Amino acid sequence: MNIPKLIYGTAWKKEETTRLVELAVKSGFRAIDTACQPRHYNEKGVGDALQNLYAQGFKREEIFLETKFTPKDGQDLNNIPYNPNDSLEKQVLDSFDVSLKNLQTSYLDSYILHSPIFPFNHMMKVWKIFESFYEKGKTKNIGISNCYDIRVLKALYKEAKIKPTILQNRFYKDSDYDKEIRVFCKENNIKYLGFWTLSANLHILGSKEIINLARQYKKTQAQIFYRFLTQIEITPLNGTTSHEHMIEDLDIFSFELSNNEIEEISTLLN
Repeated sequence: MNIPKLIYGTAWKKEETTRLVELAVKSGFRAIDTACQPRHYNEKGVGDALQNLYAQGFKREEIFLETKFTPKDGQDLNNIPYNPNDSLEKQVLDSFDVSLKNLQTSYLDSYILHSPIFPFNHMMKVWKIFESFYEKGKTKNIGISNCYDIRVLKALYKEAKIKPTILQNRFYKDSDYDKEIRVFCKENNIKYLGFWTLSANLHILGSKEIINLARQYKKTQAQIFYRFLTQIEITPLNGTTSHEHMIEDLDIFSFELSNNEIEEISTLLN
């Protein structure tokens, strides 16, 4: 299946994960992002929600399911889902098996390296395992997250036999909104997924340009910004816990911003 244009993010949902994932899918979300990282995600909670949904008639093939391998530096040292003393390759294999068990699925739609690993040759060891998952049909996409150095992304792309098809980054001013990286992604058929799109951009949401467009379209400021992102080929992760906001945010495809309006908002990214 194609990568949906809006993804429900499950970070920091803890014991509410199952309820919120069920609510998100029932509201219309068809893509879920999680990670095998107990520190910030309840991956099993996602799996439990999906089983509940399947029992209600939803189908696995309707859901774009994405999870991640998180290197040990990003894990809670007291709760790592694999043995950190094993080889990197074994860590990835074990983490993947844990994810399939947690999510109660035989395959993933996307498997992401949660952050770059250094030295680079260590990252390529991990990537080769990712490629094996892809080649065996265990995941339909492989990608990387939190990669803000275009040199690292270009090196990975060059060395990879199976190229990354997804980059998931924080979309914020400190990285200059990944302008150079997004150009590279577009040129190489890598889908750019943005997280923290609202919380990191409150200055844009509160700008007169967004406020005026919200009034004009009779939409919320968040709806305007989300629609802008989808129209410039960014897939936002949406982590709302509000049913009302879920419905509103999924409604962004009921209108379209003009080219002039997109250019106007784009100036706010400078």
